[in-house]
Amino acid sequence: MRIFAALVLAAALLHTPSAIAEPGAATVVPVQVTGAPSKRFNLIVMGDGYTEAEQAKFRADVDRHLNVMWSIEPFKTYRNYINVYRVDIVSGESGISCDPGLDAPRKTTPLGMGFWGRCNPNSVQRLITMDNAAATRYADLVTGTSSGNRQILALGNSGTYGGAGGSYATASGSNSMSALISPHELGHSLGGLQDEYDYYQRGVPGGAYTGPEPSSAHHTLLTEQQMRDQQKKWWRWLGEPSESGGPVGRYEGGMYYTSGVWRPSRHSMMKTLGYYYDQVSREVMVQRIIAKTMVIQDATPDERPVGADRVLWAEPMRPVGHALAITWNVDGKDLQSHEQTLDLRTLGLAPGTHTVTVTVSDPTGFVRDPAVRAAITRPRTWTVDTSLTTPPDGVEAAIVSSTPTDRPLGRADVAYVETTHPAATVPEISWTLDGGRAGTGTDLDLGELDLKPGTHTLTATLGGKTLTWQVDADRPTTRYELSEPLATSGDTYVYNGPFSMRLTGEDDRDGYVVSESRVDGDGWFNYFGWPTSSELPWTFTEEGTVIDSLVYGKLPRGRHTIEYRSIDAAGNYGGAKSFTVTTIAPPPACTSTLTGTHRGPLTVAGGVTCLDGAEVTGPVTVKPGASLVVTGGRITGTLTAAEPASVHLLKASVTGALSVRGAKALTVVGADLRGAALLAGNTAPILSGTTVRGALVCTGEQPVDLGVPNKGTGPCVKLSAGVRGGAYEAVEHAGQ
Repeated sequence: MRIFAALVLAAALLHTPSAIAEPGAATVVPVQVTGAPSKRFNLIVMGDGYTEAEQAKFRADVDRHLNVMWSIEPFKTYRNYINVYRVDIVSGESGISCDPGLDAPRKTTPLGMGFWGRCNPNSVQRLITMDNAAATRYADLVTGTSSGNRQILALGNSGTYGGAGGSYATASGSNSMSALISPHELGHSLGGLQDEYDYYQRGVPGGAYTGPEPSSAHHTLLTEQQMRDQQKKWWRWLGEPSESGGPVGRYEGGMYYTSGVWRPSRHSMMKTLGYYYDQVSREVMVQRIIAKTMVIQDATPDERPVGADRVLWAEPMRPVGHALAITWNVDGKDLQSHEQTLDLRTLGLAPGTHTVTVTVSDPTGFVRDPAVRAAITRPRTWTVDTSLTTPPDGVEAAIVSSTPTDRPLGRADVAYVETTHPAATVPEISWTLDGGRAGTGTDLDLGELDLKPGTHTLTATLGGKTLTWQVDADRPTTRYELSEPLATSGDTYVYNGPFSMRLTGEDDRDGYVVSESRVDGDGWFNYFGWPTSSELPWTFTEEGTVIDSLVYGKLPRGRHTIEYRSIDAAGNYGGAKSFTVTTIAPPPACTSTLTGTHRGPLTVAGGVTCLDGAEVTGPVTVKPGASLVVTGGRITGTLTAAEPASVHLLKASVTGALSVRGAKALTVVGADLRGAALLAGNTAPILSGTTVRGALVCTGEQPVDLGVPNKGTGPCVKLSAGVRGGAYEAVEHAGQ
C-alpha cells in the first residue's frame, strides 16, 4: 500500500525543513527515555487523522494526555519504568471516520480509525477502533520494542468523546475528557481490567448477571464476609478508604450488568472517568507495568563461579518516590548491607565455595497480595569460590545514566545515579544540595530532607563528572471561581439553584498543572472543564446534567464541603483547600412576573408573583396561600405576609418594616432590610447573609443563617407567641 511504502521516507522527509511529507510518512520522536527499550515498558503513542499542518496539534494532544497520566497512580510512581515514544504519522485527510455518526464521512487515514468500531452499525458510537496491523507496522519503527515490552496508544484527531481498549488502546485526541480516556483504556489494554459500567449501550440498563464467579480481579459474586472467609478477591482491601472515594466494599453493577455482580468501589476510573484507579485496580496495574520491565536491570554475570576478591552488584529499577529494597544473603544468612553493591573482600569468607544471593523487592504500599509481591520480586544468585582470582577488568568508575536532568525533580522524589561497575572498587557518588553536602550512594531520597519551599540545586559527582538537577520544592496553587451566589461570607456560599465552578492550577514554572476537586471527602476528581468543552466550568445541579445518557455534576440539596488542589509537572501536590456551599430549595415557578417600576400598593392574592429587579413604591401585602418571590430590586414600603405559601427575598431591598407570619417556606438571603422585621411561626425559616437595620424579632422556629452570618442588629429577639413587648408591638404595628 502507498501509505506504508512511504514509511521508508520518514526520517529523510521529516527532517528536511523544505520537504513536504507524503501521507503515511512517519517519524519516531523519543519523548521520555529512561533506559534501554529491552529493560523498560515502552509506551508508543501514535496519531491518526492529523495532516502535516496538524502535527503541532498532535504534539499538544500527546503532551496533555501524558501530563494527566503522570498525575495518576501508578503511572506517577512508576514513570521511570516507562519509555515514551511518539510516532508522528502524516494523514492525507483531517479527522477520522464516522465522527460523530454513521452518516459522517469516511476518511482515508493511515490507521483507518473510526467511531462505531470503524463505522459498524452494530457497534456503539463511542467505540474508536483502527487497523491493528497498520498500528503494529508503525510501532515496529521504534527500535528495540516488541509486543512483549510495549503498549500502543493511538489518538484520533477528534474532539468527540470516544476510545477503546483491546490489544491496543485508542482515544480521541482533543475531547475535554480524552486525557482521562487514555488511562482508562490502558487499564483494559495493559492491565486487563474490565469495565465497571452497568450498561453497554448508554441509556440502556445492562440487566442482571447470571454467570459464574468472574475471572476479573475487580468483580465478584461473593459477599464481603465470603471474601474474608475464603480470602478471595479484594478481601485484603475491604474497609479501606478507596482511592476513588468511599470505603472499599461491595457495590452492585459492573461488566455491563446492572445487578447480580459487584465491584470494589462506588466510582473508580474503570466506571467513572475523572476518578483514580481504586486500590484493587491499581494493584493490578502495578503488576502489569513491572511485568514489562526487569526489576533487576543488570548485575554481575552469574553464569560461572566468581572470586571472593571482587565486588558484586545488582542494578535495580527506580521508582520516582521510593527505592527498591535490596537484601544480600550469604550461605543462608542475611547481611546488614542493603546497597546495590557487595564487596566480598569485606566478608572474610572461609576457604571454599559459598552461595551469595541478592533479592530486589518493591516495598510499595500499592501491593498487598503476596502473589503480586512475589511477581515483582527478583533474586540473583552467584557461586563464590575463594580459590579464584579476579583478573583486572580495566573498568573505570564513571556515571552511565541517572534520573533525567532535563526536567525538575519533585520535593519528595528519589534521585539516582547509575555507574559503571569495576570489579575491584565501589564507585563513590557525592551528593550536594545548594552547595552543602547531602549524602553519598547511588540514591538520594529528597523526601527525607524536608526541603524548604523554593528552587534548589542538586548535584551528584563521581570523579570529574557532575550531574545537576533543579528541585522544585514549591507546591502549586489553585484558584477557584464560582458563579454569583445569593450570599457569601469568606469561603462559604449559598445558592438556590445551579452553580458553576472553575479551577485554575498555577505553578511558578512552566509545565502542565492538573487540578482536582472532591466533594464531602469523596474521591479526588480531575478537573477537565465540562464534558462538552474544556473551556466551560463544571456545573453543579440538584439532579445533575444528562450528557449522552450520563449524569454529571449531581449535588443533592444541603451543605457541602468542596476541596480543591493541583499537581504540578514535577509531581508536587498542592495543599488542599476548601470552600463550603449550601444549596437550598429554589423558589416556586412564577405565575405572574413584575419588572420595571410599580407605584402604589401591591397585593398578592394568589399564585406566585415574582418581582424580578422591580422597583415597587408602596406597601406590599401577601394573602394567605399566596407566594411572593422578590429577586433583586427594591420595595420602598412595608412588606406584610400572613400565612403565605412562601416568601422569598433574594438579594432584594425592603426599606419598610417586614412582617411574615406562618409561612410554609420563608427564605431571606442576601437581602437588605432597612426597617424592623418580625418573623413569626414560620416553617424552616432561612435568614442568611442579610443586613437587618432595624429590630429583629422571631417567634417559633428560629431562622438559620446557613453559615453566612447576618449583619446589622444582633440575633433574633426570641418571644413566645402572645407575648407583647415594645419591639414586638412596633414591628406588628408597622406591618399593618
